[in-house]
Amino acid sequence: MKKITLIIVLLFGAGVYSQNYNIKNIDANTKYSDFGVTYYGENTAIYASSKKTKQSRNKKWYLNKQPFLDLYKATVTNTGEFTGSELFSKDLNTKMHESNVTFTKDLKTVYFSRDNYNSKKYKTDDKGWVLIQLYKADIDAEGNWKNITKLPFNSDQFDTGHPSLNSNDTKLYFTSNRPGSLGLTDIWAVDINKDGTYGEPYNLGPEVNTVKSEMFPHIDADDVLYYSSNGKKDGNGGLDVYAIEIQNKKGVGEAVNLGFPINSAKDDFSLVFQNEKKTGHFSSNRDGGKGDDDIYFFEELVSPIAAKCKQFVQGTVREKESGALLPGALVTLYDAKGDKVESTIADKFAVFNFKVNCDASYKVTAVKDYYDMDEKTFASSNEANLELALNLDLTSGEFVYVRGKLMVKINPIYFDLDKSYIRPDAQIELERVVRIMEKYPKLKINLGSHTDSRAHDDYNWSLSTRRARSTKNWIVRKGIDPARIKAEGFGETELVNKCSNGVNCSEEDHQLNRRTEFVIVNPEVIKEVDGAVDLVSAKSNDIR
Repeated sequence: MKKITLIIVLLFGAGVYSQNYNIKNIDANTKYSDFGVTYYGENTAIYASSKKTKQSRNKKWYLNKQPFLDLYKATVTNTGEFTGSELFSKDLNTKMHESNVTFTKDLKTVYFSRDNYNSKKYKTDDKGWVLIQLYKADIDAEGNWKNITKLPFNSDQFDTGHPSLNSNDTKLYFTSNRPGSLGLTDIWAVDINKDGTYGEPYNLGPEVNTVKSEMFPHIDADDVLYYSSNGKKDGNGGLDVYAIEIQNKKGVGEAVNLGFPINSAKDDFSLVFQNEKKTGHFSSNRDGGKGDDDIYFFEELVSPIAAKCKQFVQGTVREKESGALLPGALVTLYDAKGDKVESTIADKFAVFNFKVNCDASYKVTAVKDYYDMDEKTFASSNEANLELALNLDLTSGEFVYVRGKLMVKINPIYFDLDKSYIRPDAQIELERVVRIMEKYPKLKINLGSHTDSRAHDDYNWSLSTRRARSTKNWIVRKGIDPARIKAEGFGETELVNKCSNGVNCSEEDHQLNRRTEFVIVNPEVIKEVDGAVDLVSAKSNDIR
């Protein structure tokens, strides 16, 4: 196996036998190294090969006298064969090694392994070796891969490669010998944040990794990790493929050796499943192959990991007082021990989803900026595939989103018809504004006064301006710096209902337009005082 597999130590131990798979060597293999399949959509496979082609550069690597690895694509037939093989991308392939890719669900972003080579320059570690690094690229409208960048958690001093994304593109699994590894190479993972940044890489622990080599991770939709190891006691020899369930950033239980015929006395690695199928491909340099590393098609007859009973939780996050939807809320699932299981962001319809184990207890919480957290506990039953409904209601505290604007949360301040004086009921609400501005001494507001549509437009503009000044003056007399308040009248230009000129409306409907609102100009200072964590800044639906 080539350097792209990082470090391989051959071991021969007690064999594990299992007839849970049918396999075959595919016709597209060559006498060179062919390995590392990933699927690009339903019927296309991407793989690495050192074979000679007219299009490839064919520069030979000095360690094995074979051409450097390039990425190829081919159509996958119903029987697992590859047809129409050609170079995958002139943008990604270079004169150095490329291999092992993974794609986001929308197929617009690719992560891939490459030698530490970019912009036609390569870098070495302190010993002079060119190491493996992880890169990503985005596809443009013409189908070209652009914005090729090296991931920020790479280093010139250690290897990072073999990427695999989980089903919702929130975690990236990979191989590395970075500091903190238990052995020669380990399986690691990193969280991918909503803004495209990355968390701190974490090691999957001793349930997965050994003192020797673990590599080529593939995580399936049920969070079962398939990977290769030569450090387990029950290995057949060389690298063997194992499976283990991942929960809370580590393996659960003991990794299961997939046994014969997946594993042999040589190196067996890079096993992947086709989407929602029991078929896939893996790679091996076992005896009887066509070349160095070969690609094998397999059909799984029995899963090595017992299927667990699963249920589905779906809910909606709303503003408690008004019932308005709150998209963008951060929803987190915890197990019975209080350990975090998973987090998600409520979608544009304020809906969230979780997949949970049957017959288990959980807690779910929802938070959103300027709202108090809500939490609920629930227990799943022992009935598989049951859907549970669970809604969360957030109480707004001092602030609230209204028509997409963050405002001081008070009861509406209304004015009598054709008047601008502060009514007694309004004074109670303005006292709350004063207290909030005293609590947040840097807070600035835009104070906007509005009228109904009756009377002439110019007169309403003048009336609303007087109301705005009257309101500001009342607050300033309570000791608030006038520089923190911008008072402005809008007349009848921003009605909250249909009661425009010529529309017949009730007095109550017109009253809704005679209002004063306090819009927050600099919400970031609220967090400075509260010490709040910057969770999710997303506008909610109108709260009316």
